[in-house]
Amino acid sequence: MKTFNLTISSPDGDVFKGEVTMVSMRGTEGDFAIMAGHIPFVTAIKPGDCKVQFEDGTEKTGHTEGGILTVANDGVTLLSGSFSW
Repeated sequence: MKTFNLTISSPDGDVFKGEVTMVSMRGTEGDFAIMAGHIPFVTAIKPGDCKVQFEDGTEKTGHTEGGILTVANDGVTLLSGSFSW
């Protein structure tokens, strides 16, 4: 499966930066998932779980207090007021 660069940042700095195969969470318009090659867009994120899937198939779940997600050609960035694994 193809990977993409994911950065999760909070006011304290980067919480995570690395290659992943998928990230899913809840936006203002509902739940969604991002995979490699997704079209660029920006959306507000609601407080809730954020699931990150790695190339080996493992998943890690964190919690965000909300924020902004940006999907660009060079990667995905989640800017959150607070994020914890």
